[in-house]
Amino acid sequence: MLKYGDRITIEEGKCGGKPCIRGMRITVYDVLGYLASGMTPQEIVSDFPDLTPEDITACLQFAADRERSQMVIAG
Repeated sequence: MLKYGDRITIEEGKCGGKPCIRGMRITVYDVLGYLASGMTPQEIVSDFPDLTPEDITACLQFAADRERSQMVIAG
């Protein structure tokens, strides 16, 4: 299983401190939005040649981990 720790970076002052891919100005949020709009990982990599398929997988893993860590209180 790929670990995203070396692929997803958070830097103060870059993209408002949002999680980015390998220090670039492409955010996890951007990639998730492209996927949600129907783009395939191959289309994203084709449009953004600095990205790799592993970067796309890292975004999904990061989002899944973040979702898993959120506590929801019903009330």
